[in-house]
Amino acid sequence: MQTSLPLSENTAPVLRVLLSGASGLVGTEVLKRLLATGQTVEVVAPTRKPLAMQSVRLTNPVYEGKNAGRSTDSGLKRSLGAMKADVWICALGTTMSKAGNQAAFVAVDRDLVLKFASLARSLGARHAILVSSVGASPKSGNFYLRVKAEAERGLAEQNFPRVDILRPGVLLGDRSEKRPGEQVARALAPFYNPLLLGPLQRYRAIEGAAVAAAAVQLANTGGSGWFVHEYASLRRLADY
Repeated sequence: MQTSLPLSENTAPVLRVLLSGASGLVGTEVLKRLLATGQTVEVVAPTRKPLAMQSVRLTNPVYEGKNAGRSTDSGLKRSLGAMKADVWICALGTTMSKAGNQAAFVAVDRDLVLKFASLARSLGARHAILVSSVGASPKSGNFYLRVKAEAERGLAEQNFPRVDILRPGVLLGDRSEKRPGEQVARALAPFYNPLLLGPLQRYRAIEGAAVAAAAVQLANTGGSGWFVHEYASLRRLADY
């Protein structure tokens, strides 16, 4: 007579993902792909406004706070409670025009990112996947790229066993908000992408969906270490 296997042998382990920036171009696509992977993924996606997407495997706590100060910090902690996470994926980002000034930009692209990193570690996450930007460097003459580098450097201090930094160029895809600079770059991408060869290939524009696919692929990768992924690596991971 046959007997049923124990539940632990019948059921694949659940991957618990904390997703920051779920309402943006890359984050929305990450969320779609995670929820489409089957019953073995559970996603916690804190946002300031409720997400339109719903699923029995999605928890969408709404937190308060207009900046990355104490109100946001406490709001995040209250919204996450005693939840657990294995992997943290961060696709947070704003623009200077939307932020209004440099301080407000830093509050999101560096400070809020690092608050989420700290919270992810406190929830048990051992793997961090951060969407940054090609050219990120603390020595860059570009303010945006220096802030991105500061976020990367701050992430290193959180001691995640594995960190994957994604550094795409201009992101292609439909956004809910208008970004004039990106719109121009997207229109020109078909012309300048083929001209960027060799070391310059890293600056090619890439679909937000491809970056999201790479992030989801990495979320299912084990091991430890610090890894940086630019255009060619992102393409391979996304299998585009």
